[in-house]
Amino acid sequence: MMKLNGITDVFFDLDHTLWDFDKNSALTFNKIFEINNIDVDLHHFLSHYEPINLQYWKLYREEKIEKEALRFGRLNDAFLAIDIQIESSLIYKLSDDYITHLTSYNHLFDHTFEILEYLNVTYNLHIITNGFEDVQHGKLTKSNIHHYFKTVTNSEMVGVKKPNPKIFNYALELANTDVSKSVMIGDNYEADILGALEIGMDAIFFDVNNVTIDNNLKQINTLLDLKKYL
Repeated sequence: MMKLNGITDVFFDLDHTLWDFDKNSALTFNKIFEINNIDVDLHHFLSHYEPINLQYWKLYREEKIEKEALRFGRLNDAFLAIDIQIESSLIYKLSDDYITHLTSYNHLFDHTFEILEYLNVTYNLHIITNGFEDVQHGKLTKSNIHHYFKTVTNSEMVGVKKPNPKIFNYALELANTDVSKSVMIGDNYEADILGALEIGMDAIFFDVNNVTIDNNLKQINTLLDLKKYL
């Protein structure tokens, strides 16, 4: 495993890469169910919600649905999947409550601070995220990692989502760098890895779930493994 040469700029995905979305999301659901007096087994709910949420995000990335449809649909479908009927007005309230309270919890993946401190000495660090601007800003600031990143590019700024080349090119321009000097790190094979590779940017797949997709990829299982490449 060889160190990458000539890299000056390192781009990270945020959710599922640095910010532990699943853990923080579960804690948020527990809170908003209590607020709204919804008696449901959290584990049972999440076992249906999480794959449904991923599917809605795929549709959102592909420009097939808007933000509002994602926020309503993922919740509505999850309750239907566990045979619980919820009024639409309450679904909308839960959706709003979820966004309001999501950044109350800011668990990061193991070694996030350590690896950012290590990389920050040598590289310019950046974020490219498909998440919503207001929410992502809250995650970065409340988890106290915002100061590590020179630029933050989100899909709402650009009008397209990863893996669309436009968001990567926008991020490169914002960072005042180019593909030959840059590397993308993320957990989503389609959005982060294929998106970066498509424009000629190097990429490192964060295989957090140990589901190796392509043995030819540069990949890590923990954030500290980045030291092998950078």
